[in-house]
Amino acid sequence: MTDLHQPECVVRSNDSLGEVPLWNSVQGKLWWIDVRAPLIQSWDPVSGEHQRFDIPGRSVGSWAFRQSGGMIVALHDGVYHFEPTTGSCKRLLALEADQEGHRLNDGRCDRRGRFWIGTMHDTVREFQGSFYCVQPDLSVQKLFGGIDIPNSVVFSPDDRLMYFADSTAKKIWVFDFDLAAGALSNRRVFVDCAADPGVPDGSAMDADGCLWNANYGNGRIVRYTPGGKVDRIVALPVTQPTCCSFGGPDLDTLYITTARQKLTAEQLAPQPLAGGVFALKTGVKGIAVPGFAG
Repeated sequence: MTDLHQPECVVRSNDSLGEVPLWNSVQGKLWWIDVRAPLIQSWDPVSGEHQRFDIPGRSVGSWAFRQSGGMIVALHDGVYHFEPTTGSCKRLLALEADQEGHRLNDGRCDRRGRFWIGTMHDTVREFQGSFYCVQPDLSVQKLFGGIDIPNSVVFSPDDRLMYFADSTAKKIWVFDFDLAAGALSNRRVFVDCAADPGVPDGSAMDADGCLWNANYGNGRIVRYTPGGKVDRIVALPVTQPTCCSFGGPDLDTLYITTARQKLTAEQLAPQPLAGGVFALKTGVKGIAVPGFAG
Protein backbone atom coordinates (compact mmCIF):
# COMPACT_ATOMS: atom_id res chain seq x y z
CA MET A 1 0.00 0.00 0.00
CA THR A 2 1.35 3.43 -0.93
CA ASP A 3 1.77 5.62 2.16
CA LEU A 4 0.41 9.16 2.24
CA HIS A 5 3.05 11.59 0.95
CA GLN A 6 5.64 8.82 0.44
CA PRO A 7 6.30 8.08 -3.24
CA GLU A 8 6.70 4.40 -4.10
CA CYS A 9 8.16 2.97 -7.31
CA VAL A 10 5.42 0.71 -8.67
CA VAL A 11 6.91 -0.10 -12.09
CA ARG A 12 10.66 -0.43 -12.70
CA SER A 13 10.28 0.31 -16.40
CA ASN A 14 13.73 1.87 -16.87
CA ASP A 15 12.37 4.40 -19.34
CA SER A 16 14.79 6.63 -21.17
CA LEU A 17 12.16 9.38 -21.12
CA GLY A 18 8.92 8.24 -19.52
CA GLU A 19 6.06 10.69 -20.06
CA VAL A 20 2.31 11.39 -20.06
CA PRO A 21 0.80 8.89 -17.59
CA LEU A 22 -2.96 8.53 -18.10
CA TRP A 23 -5.43 6.41 -16.15
CA ASN A 24 -8.01 4.26 -17.95
CA SER A 25 -10.96 3.93 -15.56
CA VAL A 26 -12.67 1.22 -17.62
CA GLN A 27 -9.62 -1.03 -17.71
CA GLY A 28 -8.35 -0.04 -14.27
CA LYS A 29 -4.90 0.43 -15.81
CA LEU A 30 -2.25 3.11 -16.03
CA TRP A 31 -0.80 3.91 -19.46
CA TRP A 32 2.27 5.98 -20.33
CA ILE A 33 4.92 6.41 -23.03
CA ASP A 34 8.67 6.25 -23.41
CA VAL A 35 9.39 9.13 -25.79
CA ARG A 36 12.69 7.78 -27.07
CA ALA A 37 11.92 4.05 -27.45
CA PRO A 38 9.30 4.88 -28.74
CA LEU A 39 6.62 2.79 -27.07
CA ILE A 40 3.47 2.93 -24.98
CA GLN A 41 3.07 0.86 -21.82
CA SER A 42 0.32 -0.27 -19.49
CA TRP A 43 0.33 -1.45 -15.90
CA ASP A 44 -2.43 -3.17 -13.94
CA PRO A 45 -2.08 -2.31 -10.22
CA VAL A 46 -4.19 -5.33 -9.24
CA SER A 47 -2.38 -8.06 -11.19
CA GLY A 48 0.93 -6.24 -11.55
CA GLU A 49 0.99 -6.98 -15.29
CA HIS A 50 3.23 -4.58 -17.23
CA GLN A 51 2.95 -4.54 -21.02
CA ARG A 52 4.94 -2.68 -23.69
CA PHE A 53 3.73 -1.86 -27.20
CA ASP A 54 6.21 -0.59 -29.80
CA ILE A 55 5.21 2.49 -31.79
CA PRO A 56 6.69 2.96 -35.28
CA GLY A 57 8.53 6.22 -35.79
CA ARG A 58 11.38 8.28 -34.38
CA SER A 59 9.71 9.45 -31.17
CA VAL A 60 6.35 9.85 -29.44
CA GLY A 61 5.83 13.12 -27.60
CA SER A 62 2.36 12.68 -26.13
CA TRP A 63 -0.86 10.79 -26.62
CA ALA A 64 -4.52 10.53 -25.58
CA PHE A 65 -7.25 7.94 -25.49
CA ARG A 66 -9.66 8.26 -28.41
CA GLN A 67 -13.36 8.34 -27.55
CA SER A 68 -14.13 6.20 -30.60
CA GLY A 69 -11.59 3.57 -29.52
CA GLY A 70 -7.84 3.15 -29.58
CA MET A 71 -5.67 6.18 -29.03
CA ILE A 72 -3.95 9.05 -30.77
CA VAL A 73 -0.18 9.39 -30.57
CA ALA A 74 1.85 12.50 -31.38
CA LEU A 75 4.88 11.34 -33.36
CA HIS A 76 7.67 13.44 -34.86
CA ASP A 77 5.70 14.36 -37.99
CA GLY A 78 2.04 14.37 -37.01
CA VAL A 79 -0.85 12.87 -35.09
CA TYR A 80 -1.65 9.19 -35.64
CA HIS A 81 -4.33 6.70 -34.68
CA PHE A 82 -2.70 3.78 -32.87
CA GLU A 83 -4.04 0.37 -31.83
CA PRO A 84 -1.66 -1.18 -29.26
CA THR A 85 -2.90 -4.75 -29.63
CA THR A 86 -2.46 -4.87 -33.41
CA GLY A 87 0.32 -2.33 -33.88
CA SER A 88 -1.76 -0.49 -36.50
CA CYS A 89 -0.57 3.12 -36.80
CA LYS A 90 -2.26 5.46 -39.31
CA ARG A 91 -1.49 9.14 -39.72
CA LEU A 92 -4.51 11.38 -39.22
CA LEU A 93 -2.76 14.67 -39.92
CA ALA A 94 0.72 16.04 -40.59
CA LEU A 95 2.12 18.73 -38.31
CA GLU A 96 5.43 20.48 -39.08
CA ALA A 97 6.40 17.37 -41.06
CA ASP A 98 8.37 19.59 -43.47
CA GLN A 99 10.49 21.17 -40.72
CA GLU A 100 13.70 19.20 -40.30
CA GLY A 101 14.43 18.10 -36.75
CA HIS A 102 11.03 19.10 -35.37
CA ARG A 103 8.78 16.81 -33.36
CA LEU A 104 5.59 16.96 -31.33
CA ASN A 105 5.89 17.11 -27.56
CA ASP A 106 3.45 17.52 -24.67
CA GLY A 107 -0.30 17.70 -25.32
CA ARG A 108 -3.64 17.17 -23.61
CA CYS A 109 -7.36 17.11 -24.43
CA ASP A 110 -9.96 19.53 -23.13
CA ARG A 111 -13.49 18.51 -22.15
CA ARG A 112 -14.81 19.14 -25.66
CA GLY A 113 -12.36 16.55 -26.98
CA ARG A 114 -9.92 18.93 -28.66
CA PHE A 115 -6.21 18.01 -28.53
CA TRP A 116 -3.83 20.83 -27.57
CA ILE A 117 -0.25 20.08 -28.59
CA GLY A 118 3.14 21.80 -28.68
CA THR A 119 6.04 21.27 -31.09
CA MET A 120 9.79 21.70 -30.68
CA HIS A 121 13.13 21.15 -32.35
CA ASP A 122 14.54 17.93 -30.96
CA THR A 123 18.14 19.11 -30.50
CA VAL A 124 18.42 22.86 -31.17
CA ARG A 125 17.36 25.17 -28.35
CA GLU A 126 16.32 28.26 -30.32
CA PHE A 127 12.59 28.60 -29.50
CA GLN A 128 11.45 27.21 -32.85
CA GLY A 129 8.34 25.45 -31.55
CA SER A 130 4.66 26.35 -31.76
CA PHE A 131 1.41 25.54 -29.99
CA TYR A 132 -1.62 24.12 -31.82
CA CYS A 133 -5.20 23.04 -31.25
CA VAL A 134 -6.41 19.95 -33.12
CA GLN A 135 -10.19 19.91 -33.49
CA PRO A 136 -12.26 16.67 -33.49
CA ASP A 137 -12.75 17.15 -37.27
CA LEU A 138 -8.91 17.11 -37.56
CA SER A 139 -8.66 20.76 -38.55
CA VAL A 140 -5.69 22.50 -36.93
CA GLN A 141 -5.24 26.01 -35.57
CA LYS A 142 -1.84 27.49 -34.68
CA LEU A 143 -2.14 29.54 -31.50
CA PHE A 144 1.37 30.95 -31.04
CA GLY A 145 5.06 30.29 -31.72
CA GLY A 146 8.37 31.13 -30.09
CA ILE A 147 8.46 28.21 -27.67
CA ASP A 148 11.27 25.76 -27.04
CA ILE A 149 10.18 22.75 -24.95
CA PRO A 150 6.37 22.81 -24.53
CA ASN A 151 5.03 21.09 -21.43
CA SER A 152 2.44 21.13 -18.66
CA VAL A 153 -0.77 21.42 -20.71
CA VAL A 154 -3.63 21.13 -18.20
CA PHE A 155 -7.03 22.72 -17.59
CA SER A 156 -8.67 23.98 -14.40
CA PRO A 157 -11.60 22.00 -12.94
CA ASP A 158 -14.08 24.67 -14.05
CA ASP A 159 -12.56 24.79 -17.58
CA ARG A 160 -11.94 28.52 -17.31
CA LEU A 161 -8.13 28.34 -17.30
CA MET A 162 -5.44 26.55 -19.30
CA TYR A 163 -1.87 26.14 -18.08
CA PHE A 164 1.22 25.79 -20.26
CA ALA A 165 4.97 25.63 -19.55
CA ASP A 166 8.15 26.11 -21.54
CA SER A 167 10.84 24.14 -19.76
CA THR A 168 13.70 26.14 -21.30
CA ALA A 169 12.12 29.47 -20.35
CA LYS A 170 11.53 28.03 -16.84
CA LYS A 171 8.04 29.48 -16.68
CA ILE A 172 4.49 28.20 -16.34
CA TRP A 173 1.86 30.46 -17.87
CA VAL A 174 -1.89 30.54 -17.41
CA PHE A 175 -4.49 31.63 -19.98
CA ASP A 176 -8.15 32.46 -19.71
CA PHE A 177 -9.91 29.64 -21.54
CA ASP A 178 -13.27 29.65 -23.31
CA LEU A 179 -14.29 25.99 -23.48
CA ALA A 180 -17.19 26.52 -25.89
CA ALA A 181 -15.11 28.50 -28.38
CA GLY A 182 -11.81 26.74 -27.74
CA ALA A 183 -10.16 30.15 -27.35
CA LEU A 184 -7.21 31.36 -25.25
CA SER A 185 -6.67 34.91 -24.00
CA ASN A 186 -4.90 37.00 -21.34
CA ARG A 187 -1.65 35.02 -21.13
CA ARG A 188 0.28 35.77 -17.94
CA VAL A 189 2.99 34.15 -15.81
CA PHE A 190 1.64 31.68 -13.27
CA VAL A 191 5.01 30.58 -11.84
CA ASP A 192 8.52 31.81 -12.64
CA CYS A 193 11.02 29.02 -11.89
CA ALA A 194 14.15 31.03 -12.80
CA ALA A 195 15.70 30.54 -9.35
CA ASP A 196 14.97 26.81 -9.33
CA PRO A 197 17.80 24.38 -10.18
CA GLY A 198 15.27 22.24 -12.06
CA VAL A 199 12.81 23.06 -14.84
CA PRO A 200 9.01 22.75 -15.02
CA ASP A 201 7.96 19.63 -16.91
CA GLY A 202 4.54 17.92 -17.06
CA SER A 203 1.66 18.68 -14.70
CA ALA A 204 -1.60 17.37 -13.29
CA MET A 205 -4.64 19.24 -11.98
CA ASP A 206 -6.47 18.26 -8.79
CA ALA A 207 -10.10 18.81 -7.86
CA ASP A 208 -9.15 21.80 -5.66
CA GLY A 209 -7.73 23.64 -8.66
CA CYS A 210 -4.14 23.13 -7.56
CA LEU A 211 -1.45 22.25 -10.10
CA TRP A 212 1.07 19.46 -9.44
CA ASN A 213 4.25 19.95 -11.47
CA ALA A 214 7.16 17.61 -12.11
CA ASN A 215 10.36 19.53 -11.34
CA TYR A 216 12.75 17.90 -13.83
CA GLY A 217 16.39 17.90 -12.75
CA ASN A 218 15.55 18.74 -9.14
CA GLY A 219 13.88 15.48 -8.08
CA ARG A 220 10.60 16.73 -6.73
CA ILE A 221 6.90 17.28 -7.36
CA VAL A 222 5.56 20.71 -6.46
CA ARG A 223 1.93 21.54 -5.76
CA TYR A 224 0.94 25.13 -6.57
CA THR A 225 -2.23 26.84 -5.36
CA PRO A 226 -4.51 28.57 -7.90
CA GLY A 227 -2.66 31.77 -6.95
CA GLY A 228 0.72 30.30 -7.94
CA LYS A 229 2.05 29.80 -4.41
CA VAL A 230 3.98 26.67 -3.38
CA ASP A 231 1.67 24.57 -1.23
CA ARG A 232 3.56 21.28 -1.00
CA ILE A 233 6.88 19.78 -2.10
CA VAL A 234 7.34 16.02 -2.44
CA ALA A 235 10.92 14.78 -2.75
CA LEU A 236 11.59 11.80 -5.01
CA PRO A 237 14.49 9.30 -4.95
CA VAL A 238 15.29 10.22 -8.58
CA THR A 239 16.35 13.52 -10.12
CA GLN A 240 14.33 13.55 -13.35
CA PRO A 241 10.55 13.37 -12.81
CA THR A 242 8.85 14.19 -16.10
CA CYS A 243 5.07 14.21 -15.74
CA CYS A 244 2.26 13.25 -13.39
CA SER A 245 -1.42 12.36 -13.52
CA PHE A 246 -4.10 11.25 -11.10
CA GLY A 247 -5.39 7.70 -11.26
CA GLY A 248 -6.77 4.80 -9.28
CA PRO A 249 -10.45 3.97 -8.67
CA ASP A 250 -10.93 7.18 -6.68
CA LEU A 251 -8.48 9.34 -8.66
CA ASP A 252 -6.53 9.94 -5.47
CA THR A 253 -3.18 8.45 -6.49
CA LEU A 254 -0.68 10.65 -8.30
CA TYR A 255 1.31 8.60 -10.81
CA ILE A 256 4.70 10.04 -11.76
CA THR A 257 6.85 9.14 -14.76
CA THR A 258 10.62 9.66 -14.70
CA ALA A 259 13.66 9.54 -17.00
CA ARG A 260 17.13 8.00 -17.19
CA GLN A 261 18.26 9.92 -20.27
CA LYS A 262 21.64 11.73 -20.16
CA LEU A 263 22.50 10.38 -16.70
CA THR A 264 26.01 8.98 -16.37
CA ALA A 265 26.78 5.70 -14.60
CA GLU A 266 27.97 7.73 -11.62
CA GLN A 267 24.73 9.71 -11.53
CA LEU A 268 22.59 6.58 -11.88
CA ALA A 269 24.34 4.71 -9.07
CA PRO A 270 22.47 6.49 -6.22
CA GLN A 271 19.15 6.47 -8.11
CA PRO A 272 18.62 2.95 -9.50
CA LEU A 273 14.87 3.61 -9.80
CA ALA A 274 15.39 6.36 -12.39
CA GLY A 275 13.13 5.75 -15.37
CA GLY A 276 10.50 4.02 -13.23
CA VAL A 277 6.91 4.98 -12.46
CA PHE A 278 6.06 6.18 -8.96
CA ALA A 279 2.77 6.36 -7.07
CA LEU A 280 1.91 8.90 -4.39
CA LYS A 281 -1.15 9.04 -2.16
CA THR A 282 -1.75 12.78 -2.02
CA GLY A 283 -4.76 13.10 0.26
CA VAL A 284 -6.63 14.95 -2.51
CA LYS A 285 -8.47 13.83 -5.62
CA GLY A 286 -7.65 14.62 -9.21
CA ILE A 287 -9.93 15.19 -12.17
CA ALA A 288 -10.35 12.79 -15.07
CA VAL A 289 -8.41 13.60 -18.24
CA PRO A 290 -10.73 13.58 -21.30
CA GLY A 291 -10.07 11.70 -24.53
CA PHE A 292 -9.90 12.94 -28.12
CA ALA A 293 -13.34 13.29 -29.73
CA GLY A 294 -12.14 12.88 -33.32
